[in-house]
Amino acid sequence: MLHSTPTLVRHWLLVVALLFPLAVVAESGLPYTPPEIAPEVGSGYHAKSGSTYQQFAVAAANPLATDAGYQMLAAGGSAVDAAIAVQMVLTLVEPQSSGIGGGAFLLHYDGQAVSAYDGRETAPQAVDGTLFLDAEGEPLAFLDAAASGLSVGVPGTVRMLELAHRDHGRLPWADLFTPAIQLAEQGFPVSHRLHTSLAAEQRLRDDPLAQAFYYDSDGAALAVGYMLKNPALAAILSAIATDGSAALHTGVIAEDLVSRVRSHHSRPGRMTLDDLAAYQAQTRDPLCTDWRAYRICGFPPPSSGHLTLMQILGMLDQLELPEPALENQLPRVAWLHAFLEAARLAFADRAQYIADPDFVSAPADDWASLLAPDYLALRAQLIGSTSMGSGAAAPGNPGTISEVWGLQATQPEYGTSHISIVDADGHAVAMTTTIEAAFGARILADGGTGLPGGYLLNNELTDFSFRPQTAEGLAIANRVEPGKRPRSSMSPTLVFDRDSGALVASLGSPGGAAIIHYVARTLIALFDWGLDAQQALELPHAITLGGTVFVEQGGFPEATLSALSELGHEVQERELTSGLQAIQRTADGWLGGADPRREGVVMGQ
Repeated sequence: MLHSTPTLVRHWLLVVALLFPLAVVAESGLPYTPPEIAPEVGSGYHAKSGSTYQQFAVAAANPLATDAGYQMLAAGGSAVDAAIAVQMVLTLVEPQSSGIGGGAFLLHYDGQAVSAYDGRETAPQAVDGTLFLDAEGEPLAFLDAAASGLSVGVPGTVRMLELAHRDHGRLPWADLFTPAIQLAEQGFPVSHRLHTSLAAEQRLRDDPLAQAFYYDSDGAALAVGYMLKNPALAAILSAIATDGSAALHTGVIAEDLVSRVRSHHSRPGRMTLDDLAAYQAQTRDPLCTDWRAYRICGFPPPSSGHLTLMQILGMLDQLELPEPALENQLPRVAWLHAFLEAARLAFADRAQYIADPDFVSAPADDWASLLAPDYLALRAQLIGSTSMGSGAAAPGNPGTISEVWGLQATQPEYGTSHISIVDADGHAVAMTTTIEAAFGARILADGGTGLPGGYLLNNELTDFSFRPQTAEGLAIANRVEPGKRPRSSMSPTLVFDRDSGALVASLGSPGGAAIIHYVARTLIALFDWGLDAQQALELPHAITLGGTVFVEQGGFPEATLSALSELGHEVQERELTSGLQAIQRTADGWLGGADPRREGVVMGQ
């Protein structure tokens, strides 16, 4: 039976029922009822209560998207069916984070085995290692590179979802687009998060289509609650619903996409129609690693997520850490210090070794070499009582290396959204999806429809190293090459009981490179500290990519920050806006948690 609506949902400002009609039956035959709710008022921190469901659950970054997935599951759909419906609505209501113009990684559990579906973007065939270098051979400023045609990778999300649906879908493909098409045609209320993102964004206004669609005549961002219709996206999604991914990768919509990229006003890109038509989603072998009483399954390269977060967990297991790790419901200083130092070491390995496996060989020809217990024990010995300092962590030597790579410098990484789903058969999805930075390349494509709106193109190629080699002339593993997939931090994760093999959790987060810290800490909170999914997601964050330590604004007392500084960490407070979603098996059913820092919710039966 359907559980009571979560506390958060009950307290949203409701959009009056007159804004939405009653259930509409699409031509495909799937009944879809737009919910009488708007996304929550604020994009800051809002306490949420976890909810437990017996049959199925879906957690996503926006209530309208969560509801679309819920309705697919209630109609008998699979976890993959629900994920597709969620993604299409996110393209509409959370355009700053993900969409059909980007890429995604999807982990799927079918009750027997885990599959990894790779929809990561690829570099056009005409690129080379100088893509993001200026006339003097120096890297472009990040925003100059990102907000341009140069940064757009060949999108892979739709092709990947089509492949996953072919393998695991239950409802007809076209039915899964009904919620997004109907919301695009009839309008949805602009959320506070979308409004604040639009208001803070500067480069999006440089795109004429985007400026006219997302801002008023005075250049102000659309107001919270404004009913935004997107007829161009409705037409594009209708074409994909009818003709599949071919509608995006060939024909008029593809021609429009390529035209937008190649005619950019300041830095045209190099994508061609052949690049789009040739894109192929891939299935890869997931990486599954034993940890404590659990088996943690994640995505292999080109994602760095699983390898790096499991390195952190593996190094921490080699150390004598304080018990309990929490004091006054917060991680203790000694634990934070060890976590941050382990992250420094793991990120050094990441910068040296991890890239697209079709272009780069793993150390010792096996990515698991980076997780070997003996290797992690040696790495953990480098963690002392004080910090090794900013930039001091060096990569290790996990085994025979066929090519010597240079160390990639730290670059900004942004964006993404995460979806976790468990269906009525106990099959599960963990999918992280992205267009990279907020609003991607700041290019809106209308599919050649000439109608208002459309979808945003990714800036995923800025996840490559801007420099193709080091000053010493060593090639960087994650350099730009034709057809290559840029390294990612996305970390969709499925967790199993080692003894029984039972699924116990699906989780992941947006957040750029910080995704790795967010997911690693959540795994520890769930399965080491004994917190439930909602409690784990509420803990404050602390991260480092090897340099400065960033701690969540207002999350820790001043005494903690001072103690970290005394241990040699350079500490700064800032917003760390994760968007964690987690579904956890408990004795009472599936407990769903949604990050209080964003507008996501969990729904189920």
